[in-house]
Order: sequence, then structure tokens, then C-alpha cells
Amino acid sequence: MGWEESMATIYEVAALAGVSPATVSRVFNGMNVSAEKSKLVRKAADELKFTPNRTARTLRKRNSEVLALVIPDIENPFFTSLARGVEDVAHDAGYSVVLCNSDGDREKEAKYLDIAVSEDMGGVIIAAADEHSNVDSLLARGRPVVAVDRSPHGVEVDAVTVDNRAGGRAATQALFDQGYRRVACITGPADVETAILRADGWRSATTAAKVAYRPEDYLVNSDFRVDGGREAMRTLLSMEEPPDAIFVANNLMSVGALQVLIERRQMPPAVGMASFGDLPFAALAPAGITVVHLPARHLGVTAATMLLERIRGDQQPARTVVLRNTISAPEASTL
Repeated sequence: MGWEESMATIYEVAALAGVSPATVSRVFNGMNVSAEKSKLVRKAADELKFTPNRTARTLRKRNSEVLALVIPDIENPFFTSLARGVEDVAHDAGYSVVLCNSDGDREKEAKYLDIAVSEDMGGVIIAAADEHSNVDSLLARGRPVVAVDRSPHGVEVDAVTVDNRAGGRAATQALFDQGYRRVACITGPADVETAILRADGWRSATTAAKVAYRPEDYLVNSDFRVDGGREAMRTLLSMEEPPDAIFVANNLMSVGALQVLIERRQMPPAVGMASFGDLPFAALAPAGITVVHLPARHLGVTAATMLLERIRGDQQPARTVVLRNTISAPEASTL
């Protein structure tokens, strides 16, 4: 091994100093860094016999101070808030975030992941398009991956989620508690983890309520978007025995479903409704809607924190962090 290769790297200095590689770069490029961090970096560099010239060569070869955030719908306020949490943590640690909108399309998602590999980004946070999303190329190159909100199937990576089953069950039970007796479910695509789990929660509550109807007849899969909520609600209301209440498994579909109820003058509480996720422009939503409130920004903060821990050398087994939801309803308080 030649002399240059045997020298310490920016990553070794960062690890010894307890800071990010980007902070090491800023110290040796004369940028604004706190006196305490600058002292730690220079002390670590001295101990490792690190030279600043090595920094420039390393940073030209790597974009390790850049993180990718891949989400399925940038227009959904839930993911906007989640992205804000990621960016806040990354910025404070000296990292930049590239936001990638997959539109829930696995091929589009794969292209963004390929870019993350080719650009040698420091790590990726991903809300998977569906259960078949593939992050193997990143893991094979040692790039850390954290799943947020939903996870790729069959891969061991850190994950940050909410309790989707519990939220679906609590929202559905709240409708039964309000006196409704025929509660339907509008959920997302059948191959998306959150759609499956939230529908499982609804199914659990209807089973416990010993309903007189066949629950699966009142389950509609849609696309997690406003138009999908409208279409699904029209389908349910056209049934020979329509539901008297509906659990809707995400916020945008809830908007579409509510629009149909308003058009037909069947606004809650005439027809009961529960939304998994806060409705955009909540001031326009009827007070009678049950809402499962999601800690969107906290999901982003937690995911970014876990990713940075991996970048800094954390080698513990993959972890899943489940954050709590809260629910607001006429006769319900918290999960």
C-alpha cells in the first residue's frame, strides 16, 4: 500500500472528533465552525497525522455530505412535514438533502436510487413506493438506508413508522362508539405496507364489533390520492346497503371522500368519517370527523438521526422505531 493510501481519511478524523465529515471539511476550508468543534477536529487530525490536501481529494471523489430523501408524493402535506424534519436534522449536522419524488412508481424510484449509488451519496431515507422496492444496490456498497413510514419487503434496514394497525383499529372503533353500525374502509394500494396495516386495523375493529355484514364487501382499495378517495366513496355510496360511516386510510383520500359527501349533502355526522392523517386545510373540515394525528415531522427527525448514526459508524442490528399516534374524536382521546 502506498503512502497516500495509508494516510488518515476525513471519515476517520470525523469519527475520532465525533463530528460529521462535512464539519471536518468546513474546518479545513476556513468556513464558520464553532470553536469547540474546530478544536476537536484539529486535535483528531493531529493525532491521526491527517493532512488537509487529502480532504480535497476525498471530497471530490465522494458526496458523503449529501443525503437522499425519496418519498412517494411531494404534494401530500404529510410528506412535506416529514421532509422538513429530515432537512432540519441534516442541516444542523452539516449535510444537504436531495428530495426525490417517486410518485409511488417503483421504476422512477429505482432511477433515484441508482443516482444515489452513482453519486456515492452518504445515505438514503426512503418511504418505499411499494413492498417490492429494492435498495440492494445501496446496501451492497455500504450506503446506509433508513425506511420511513413504510418499508421495502424482506430487507433488514432501520425503519421509523407509526402504529398503523392500532391507528386503524382505534379510528374504526371510534366510529362504532359514536353509534355507527356499518363502517366501511377506503385504503391504499394492496401492495403498500401502510394500506395493508391500516386496513388490518379496521378489519380487527369490525370483527370485534361482531357486525352483521361481511366486512370485505365494504373494503375498497384506491391510490392514496384525492381522486382515488372520490372514486372509492362513490363506489361505497352506490351499494345496495351503503355504509353509514367510513374509515379512510390517508389524508388525501379523506379529502376526496369528504368532497363527495359534501356534494351529496351527507356531511358528517350524517355519515360518519374517520381519517388516518390530518386533513389539509383542517379549518374547512367538519368538526365531526375523527382524525388520527400522525407525528410527521418527528418521523423525519427520527429517520435522519438514525441515518446519521449509521454514517458515523453505528454497527448495531437493524432497528425499528414505532412512534405513537393520537386520535381526536367526539368520544375518543388517544391510542
